[in-house]
Parts: sequence; structure tokens; C-alpha cells
Amino acid sequence: MNAVTMSTTATHAAPEFERVTAALLLGFVAAVQVSIALAHVLLAAMFLSWIALRIQDWTRPAAPSFFVALLAYGALTLVSAAFSVDPSASLIDSKQLLLLAIVPAVYDIARGSRASTVVNVIISVGAASAVYGIVQYGVLHYDNLGQRPQGTLSHYMTYSGVLMLAICAATARLVFGSRDRTWPALVMPALVVALALTFTRNAWIGACVAIGLLFVLKDFRLTALLPVILAVLFVVAPDGIINRLTSTFNAQDPANQDRFAMVEIGARMVKDHPLTGVGPNMVSRVYDQYRPDYAVNEVNPHLHNVPLQIAAERGLPALAAWAWFVVALVGALFRMFRQSASATVGPPGDPTGRHWLDAPHSRTAPANRRRERMLAAGALASIAAMLAAGLFEYNFGDSEFLMLFLVLITLPFAAARQDDAAAARA
Repeated sequence: MNAVTMSTTATHAAPEFERVTAALLLGFVAAVQVSIALAHVLLAAMFLSWIALRIQDWTRPAAPSFFVALLAYGALTLVSAAFSVDPSASLIDSKQLLLLAIVPAVYDIARGSRASTVVNVIISVGAASAVYGIVQYGVLHYDNLGQRPQGTLSHYMTYSGVLMLAICAATARLVFGSRDRTWPALVMPALVVALALTFTRNAWIGACVAIGLLFVLKDFRLTALLPVILAVLFVVAPDGIINRLTSTFNAQDPANQDRFAMVEIGARMVKDHPLTGVGPNMVSRVYDQYRPDYAVNEVNPHLHNVPLQIAAERGLPALAAWAWFVVALVGALFRMFRQSASATVGPPGDPTGRHWLDAPHSRTAPANRRRERMLAAGALASIAAMLAAGLFEYNFGDSEFLMLFLVLITLPFAAARQDDAAAARA
């Protein structure tokens, strides 16, 4: 089952309480794309309700195996904060580590068929957010680099990152779903258009890499569609977006120049503080000490690169733990993807998987395996998007992005667990 701490499956003494906890999870994943304040409130309520359920059932929390690497990353972050240039400020900033508890909570709450419901909510709310972003661009004149569409969120970078993850979920459902493809097909144009209108190049790259990966996982020949899709978007896109796209390859572009400077700044910080970094949230504090003359901005809140930011801020051991997390997660998801694919086709001579019908209590097994395959593909796409976009933006440190990302990568493991209703029937 790939869990850190496995607990026995038991029917909850208060099913209504369990349904409330599940409803809080759905409310939380919806709020992440709408309001960070509301998301935090619902997340806190979900945590409290989930803890109460665990106490009531006398069961310990469980988590997928990759959670060990996340715990190591969190522990090394606290070590970095203790040796920070301002320990108190870094320790306060480290409160974001509490978000890592999303993994065991979702692993427990969203088990079985609930995982698909969570994805449905993510796609639906993402579509509504995308429509609002399009209205901002077309009606409210959020149509330039100085004022970009940001939905109801606080920043266009956060908005584009969340849209990118919603696109990963919708594309995975469209490519690997055996049913219910109509809704993601209908909302996909709005998601893609809204993302394009944010003028956010890192999210464009991340979405393209994620979609390309999904095509490769399904059928390598589908990658031939990518140039066609990009060409169509290039033809119909407004001039402002075309100019933004072509600026990616302009070494004289001020934003590109500043990113070159940030690479040098980060390397200098790592050289001076290889083990613990300068401390969480301290990059901007010491930025001026490492800033070269050709840097454009006087200061930046972060280094716009996930591995570089982690190494400079938290040290090389923390970067190694983060890399361990990524490798362990990708390995587990890929194994799940392959196993679920082989389980749905049946043995030689039975490519339809009908052999499942011969076993008692297994009529839904092929559907369960297809669901796990779709969720695993969506999680792999989310990782690819995070890594690709993360070369140009510190998305792993964005709370809204991180919360939705942790949900999406945990859902496949939750779906593989037998839910309480199934356990009661067995």
C-alpha cells in the first residue's frame, strides 16, 4: 500500500461525522482556487475534524511512503531556521510546513471513490475561476503586464499556477478517463485561454510539459498534436501575448537578465551557507549583499527557481531531501500507473478485463483501476508542471499552489485504499 504507518480499516462509529469531514475537504479544495483566507479556515476545520475521527476510531494516521522524504525536508527546514540570520523570523515563516499534513489527511479522507469527487471539484472550480479571469481580461482591462488577470486570488503568479494544476487534472481526466469526459472537454478551452491571458511564461511552459507527458503516457503518437495546438494558439493569440512569448528567447529582456543575476546570487549564497542556507524567508533580507551590478531589480522576494531557492534558503541537505521526495513520489506513481494499466486489460486472451467478473465482489475492480490510472497520470503531470515551471518561479513556496499540489499528488494513493463502505460490504 506504500504507507508510512498503516492502520486497520474500520467503519467509523459516526458516519455523519465522517461525511462532514469529507465535505470540509471538498470545500477546502474549492476555496484554494478562490480565497486563501477561506481555504485556511476550511483546512483548519478539516484537520480538527479528521483528528477527532482518528481519536474516535482509535487509529493512527497513515501516509504514502514519499511522506517520509517530506518530513525530512520539514525537519531540515527547521534546522535551517535555527541557524538563520534571523531565527525568529525564519521560524515564523516555517509555519507553512503545517501544510504538509494535507498528505496524510487527504490520504485518509479521500480514499476510494471520493478521490474522483475531489478531482471533479478541482476541475469545476478551476473552470469558474478561468471564466472570471477571461472576464477580467476582456471587460475589466486586465490586459497588460502591469495588470494581469488574477481571478479572485492575490497575485497573477498564484492564479496561473493554480490554473496550470487544474489543466493537469482536466487533461488527465480527458485522456485517461473511461467516462465523464464531456465536462473536462467543455472546460478545457476556458482553462487554456485563461492561462494564456495571464502572460505568465513559466506556467505556459509547465502546462505544455504536463500535457506532453500525458500524451506520451497515453500514446507517444499523440505528441504530434502539440505543435498543431501551439500553432493554433499562436495564430489566434493577441499581439500582447505573442510579444510576451517571443520575449522568452530574448536575452536582453530585463526579466530574463534579472533571472541570470538571480542564478549568480543564489550560487553565492549556497557557497557561503552550504549546510543551512541563509534561512527561510531570508533571501530578500540578504539579497543586496550578493547582488551583482547587472541585476535589474534592487531586491527580489525569492530567486524564481525552486531548486536554487531551496538550496540558498535552506541548504544543500534540504535540497537533497526535496529531490528525494520528488524521486520517491515519481517512482511510486509510475509503478501505480503501470500496475493499474496492466490490471485493467486482463491476462492474455482477455484484453477487455472481463475476467474480473468471475470473482466475487469485484465487478467494479476495472473501474477502480482505471480511476487509479487516471489519478496517477494527473499526479505525474502535476509534478512535471511544477518542475518545469519551477525552473522560472518558486511555485513550491506559494501556499495556494502547494496546497492544491499536495492534494493532487496524494489522491492516487487515497483512491487505491478501500473505502469504508466497501469494507463494510466485504
